[in-house]
Amino acid sequence: MSVLELCDREIAAVPLDATVADAIHKMLDYHVGAVAIVDSEYRVAGIFTERDVLRKMSLTRLDPQTSSIRDLMTTPVEMATRQTGAGEALSIMLTSHFRHLPVADDNGKLLGILSIRNLLEWRVDQLSRELDSLEQYVSNDGPGG
Repeated sequence: MSVLELCDREIAAVPLDATVADAIHKMLDYHVGAVAIVDSEYRVAGIFTERDVLRKMSLTRLDPQTSSIRDLMTTPVEMATRQTGAGEALSIMLTSHFRHLPVADDNGKLLGILSIRNLLEWRVDQLSRELDSLEQYVSNDGPGG
């Protein structure tokens, strides 16, 4: 299964010329913890997360209405591709302590944003199916009963 299939349908992204307030409003509107920052060709230039709000904004005197997202976004951004498997993405996210991983094409164009929640839902579904299969196997009476 491609990680792109696990991503939320709506992609939370703002342009490079956005303000921090624009990015925060996008996160609130989409109910997500991160937004991708994209250039004019929709290529990923950075990412801005709830952690960035806490670490880079909360104790400063910067005004989110006038502060450029370009100055506070995280870059470079590690990204997944269509070929990245769900298990591989989960490993990357756990090892690197990311909760969000943009999915991009070979040119860096944003295709989706994968969250740890997406991967946990996938894994729980996978484990539930395995459990159902094992319960069915154990409960079946074989020939001769």
